[in-house]
Amino acid sequence: MSEIENKLLESKASENEAQQQALFYALNNIAIDQPNWTFVATRLYLEQLYQEAADNRGYDSRQKYADFYNLITSLTERKIYSSDLLDNYSKEEIDEFSREINPERDKLFTYIGLFLFADRYLARDYERRLYELPQERFMIIAMSLMIFEDRAKRLELVKEAYWAMSHLYMTVATPTLSNAGKSYGQLSSCFIDTVDDSLDGIYLNNWDIARLSKNGGGIGVYFGKVRALGSDIKGFKGMSSGVVPWIRLINDTAVSVDQLGQRQGAIAIYLDIFHKDIMNGFLDLKTNNGDERRKAHDIFTGIAIPDLFMQKLLETDENGKSIGEWHTFCPHQVKQLMGWRDEDGHPLGLEDFYDEEGKKLFTEKYLEAVSNPLLPRKTYRAMDIMARIMVAQLETGTPYMFYRDEVNRQNPNKHLAGEGRTSIYCSNLCTEIAQNMSPTTIVKEYVNEDGDVVIVRRPGDFVVCNLSSINLSKAVPAEVLDRLISIQVRMLDNVIDLNNIPVGQAHLTNKTFRAVGLGTFGWHHLLALKHIHWETDEAVDYADKLYEDIAYFTIRASMELAKEKGQYRHFIGSEWETGRYFDRKSYSSGRWEELKENVRKYGIRNGWLMAVAPNSSTAKIGGSTDGIDPLYSVEYAEEKKNFKFKVTAPDLNHITYNFYRRARHELDQAWSIRQNARRQRHIDQSISFNLYVRHDIKAKDLLKLHLEAWKQGLKTTYYVRSTSQEEIQECEACHS
Repeated sequence: MSEIENKLLESKASENEAQQQALFYALNNIAIDQPNWTFVATRLYLEQLYQEAADNRGYDSRQKYADFYNLITSLTERKIYSSDLLDNYSKEEIDEFSREINPERDKLFTYIGLFLFADRYLARDYERRLYELPQERFMIIAMSLMIFEDRAKRLELVKEAYWAMSHLYMTVATPTLSNAGKSYGQLSSCFIDTVDDSLDGIYLNNWDIARLSKNGGGIGVYFGKVRALGSDIKGFKGMSSGVVPWIRLINDTAVSVDQLGQRQGAIAIYLDIFHKDIMNGFLDLKTNNGDERRKAHDIFTGIAIPDLFMQKLLETDENGKSIGEWHTFCPHQVKQLMGWRDEDGHPLGLEDFYDEEGKKLFTEKYLEAVSNPLLPRKTYRAMDIMARIMVAQLETGTPYMFYRDEVNRQNPNKHLAGEGRTSIYCSNLCTEIAQNMSPTTIVKEYVNEDGDVVIVRRPGDFVVCNLSSINLSKAVPAEVLDRLISIQVRMLDNVIDLNNIPVGQAHLTNKTFRAVGLGTFGWHHLLALKHIHWETDEAVDYADKLYEDIAYFTIRASMELAKEKGQYRHFIGSEWETGRYFDRKSYSSGRWEELKENVRKYGIRNGWLMAVAPNSSTAKIGGSTDGIDPLYSVEYAEEKKNFKFKVTAPDLNHITYNFYRRARHELDQAWSIRQNARRQRHIDQSISFNLYVRHDIKAKDLLKLHLEAWKQGLKTTYYVRSTSQEEIQECEACHS
């Protein structure tokens, strides 16, 4: 601090001006050879936050943190905090929590982490005046998530949750970080819906996603059941306008219904690659060429791809030219003409089957459809479709890739649909969620005796993402994974019971499956601390070992919760109960055999457990690197709409520099795929996994990466980020 102090002695500025000058000086000295200026900036910024909170709450800022009970009562009276805190905790308990708060842990933040935390998440009044300080936010979250725990152990659980967050060993999802303890908002990150092929289904889906989007949720929408352009409606031929106009309607919803006034809604639309509209507008929705009346620039796109399509890409003639044909169909016409039905007599389409190990139902049904001369189709060379996909990816970053057969093969809850029958049609906005899905339908509409018009809807499985992430760079060196994951899974499970989801079928699905998504961030940071280079077998093997440990601790924590609180509703018959999940993963060591038996005996609390989200903003709060991504560069400018800061790699020194120095677009992506394949083996859902390529990458090289991702068993890939793209706007709800 001496350099700054000397500068200030020379200055005749007022105290506030001097503080700003000192902060400006510190920020401008952050550089590759002086990275620790970020912590000087943190100390200076903390003084400003302490002063601002003290002024608004009426105490001496030298105290740093003042009366915690007074803060809660004050913000409850102002309708910022929920009254639940005061209704469920005594003053004596709150005073005990106050004594647990440790201001020294504020110094763990980097400047950008502290700035983001203060700017976006600390509680303010309706005039944006700051009241809450960082450690108080952590304690409020801990109190909120443990509020209905058994009182005999609740105090210790609150302290344990505070310990985990305040040391930055973990982060909760952005909605939880922002809304826990407050009188508004919900706690889950994102949602996935399946659209029924009807006018009611389409418009009610739009209504549902509007209500979720206004509360800050990211949305994934599966459109594969909606009939294609030119299909019939009530027997009238050629009347359907296809999926594009309906997607444009959702695009308008994303723009119009913003997320608490902070950003527009974030919605991803998925379509099957065998859907007739895939080449009739869907792949061009976000590109800059073509008819603007058939564009939807504000949504994101994803494609559900079966193994058979990838195999068709590999079919060549004697000269090496790709010759694999691919047929696309209207899902409505498939149901009309093929006659496939489920046990209850409901018609089934191609989208309702997948290729299981040893039972390739999708391939069989696809070939049946191809052989039916009465079934209309459009036929393309498979490579021509793939070329269109890659062109769109290099221009816009999307579509995402969703490998539907692998996802359904690895689903521990496939027993609910039947062998070879699709349970999961698509992923979410950030491609890390994979849970059972089904459309909501209208059963009837009638006028009741009071004269009210009542619409009765049969709820489908409307997926909910409840996320939290381990900060690998802090938790692994501290050797606290076992203790951390135990409390973290409990926190996630409690989010399910506390959440206020405005869409009824999402609320029901959340309670039925009790799905959570424990993930990680700080992978590149951890590799640097461990002195492991990215492009090495050592990094691949370490991913395998570390994520097996994380999986073990996570499953065990859910089993222990099931002992205490009961198993999720559909546990019986699942691969958790039969042990097939453990066998498929080749978990055969003593600890796994013991856990397998305990899970069979006691159950698990949560139907799905692990998902690795992108973690950008919350990774910065944690002072580490994003998700599982390589670092952008050793030194770069971090820029959003209200700031631009210079940032250096975390824990940068003369040793770690060597493990950061290759920028993400320079790294061989094949090594990233290998790492992720090992990681994916232990994750029961999926992973937000980006491919980083140069803008001038050859088509054959990008194709090679996609084929490698599929061959290695990845379930999804997220953005293809090229060096020519401007910054891609991500959904921050999935950051955890």
